[in-house]
Amino acid sequence: MTFKYSLTLPISGGHKLQRFTDWATATLPDLQYKLPPQTPIKTETMTIRLRDLADRARVLTALTSSKP
Repeated sequence: MTFKYSLTLPISGGHKLQRFTDWATATLPDLQYKLPPQTPIKTETMTIRLRDLADRARVLTALTSSKP
């Protein structure tokens, strides 16, 4: 299965991958995504890969109500 679509999220600070994973598990438990292997602490964004456009819309909708 491929992750054709991407979404760049504004996120700063440390432990971006773990914070996003925790948030996604709690908010969108059935979401299938792929994270980068690592993100530098200085970056202010993170790009995640998603399977389809509907997943992208679900993440954007969920982000308006809660942040990772």
